[in-house]
Amino acid sequence: MSGLYHYFKSKEELLYLIQKDTFSTIVARLRERLDEIDDPAERIRGFIFNHLEYFLANQKAMKVLSHEDEVLKNDYGNDIASIKREYYRICGELVDDYKRHAGVQFSSRTAVLSLFGMMNWIYTWYNPRVDADAGHLAREMGDIFLRGIGAAPNKRSSKRKSAFSNRNDTPRLRKGV
Repeated sequence: MSGLYHYFKSKEELLYLIQKDTFSTIVARLRERLDEIDDPAERIRGFIFNHLEYFLANQKAMKVLSHEDEVLKNDYGNDIASIKREYYRICGELVDDYKRHAGVQFSSRTAVLSLFGMMNWIYTWYNPRVDADAGHLAREMGDIFLRGIGAAPNKRSSKRKSAFSNRNDTPRLRKGV
């Protein structure tokens, strides 16, 4: 292991270089893909595919990077945070463009963070012997994200009060729960 430090000043520098290469590659590939797609919904699907394709091809590395997010400090941490903000911003722009095109209203922040949650937790359950490839999973996640799992609410359910309908958006619980 000491030979490793002949090439790198520290473990932190090595982690930084791995993260910088990883996240820069993901962003560069995404930009190339998006240049070929005009439809706002398909651009979101392209984003999802780009993310899953890289994530599944580099599953062990991505698991480590997911858990080492806060390790980098100072300039290293700032540089990686900048690349991640760019990636988040791209996703936010795609979602905002979709909203304008589809004429729908929802919180872009909630949608983007939910999408990242759906994509980034794949390492906890993905099994290549059972689960589909990145393309198929991207289509399914794209459908869930763009259409929801239940599609449009029917008239009866939209008139019913939700447990989350009060002013604070917190659930109303029965006594004793």
